[in-house]
Amino acid sequence: MSTQALLLQMAAAKEFGEQNYAKLDPLTVSMSPPDATIAMLGGASGVSSVFSVPPFQFQQLEQKNIHTVLSSFDVLGPHTFTVAWTSMRFRKDNPELYAAFLDAVKEATAIIAADPKGTAQSWIDDSASKLPLEMVTKVVTGPNVEWTMTPAATMKFAKFMYKVGSTKHEPASWKDMFFPEIGGLNGS
Repeated sequence: MSTQALLLQMAAAKEFGEQNYAKLDPLTVSMSPPDATIAMLGGASGVSSVFSVPPFQFQQLEQKNIHTVLSSFDVLGPHTFTVAWTSMRFRKDNPELYAAFLDAVKEATAIIAADPKGTAQSWIDDSASKLPLEMVTKVVTGPNVEWTMTPAATMKFAKFMYKVGSTKHEPASWKDMFFPEIGGLNGS
C-alpha cells in the first residue's frame, strides 16, 4: 500500500469514523506520480483528483483549475514521508555497507540543507530533468519540507495500521521500528 493510500484511509477514518477507513478505496486507482500528473493536466482521463508528491504536485498546482483539497499535513501534522529501510540480517551481514549508506545519507542531508539551489541543480543534471531550476529549488525548500534523518509521526502511521489490521504487531515505541543509529534521535 502506498503512503498516499494509507493517508487517504487515515483521513477517511477521521471524517467518517474509524470503521469506515476504507470507504474511499473503491473510488481510487493506483498510478505512478508522472502518470497521475499527465492524467490531471490532460483533463480528458476522468481523473479528477490526485494525492500527489513533489515535484509533481508543484507542477499540478501551477494550473489555475487545480487546487489542494487535502494534504498529508492536514491528516498528520508534521511527519516523515519517506524512510530508507533494510532487514536486520542485511545490516548484520553488511556492517560496512550499512555504515557507509548511513554516512552518505547524513552527508547528503547536510549538503541539501547547506545548498538547496546547488542540490536542485545537481538533481536536474543527474536526472536530465527539463524542470526549471527555480521549480526544483522550490520543491527542495517548499513549505513543510524538512531534510532530516529524524523520524516524525511514524507511530501515528504504525498505530493506525495496527488498528485497521494492516499490520499484526503494534510497536511500543517509534524506536522499535528503527536501528539504534536512528533510534537515538529525538523522533516520534
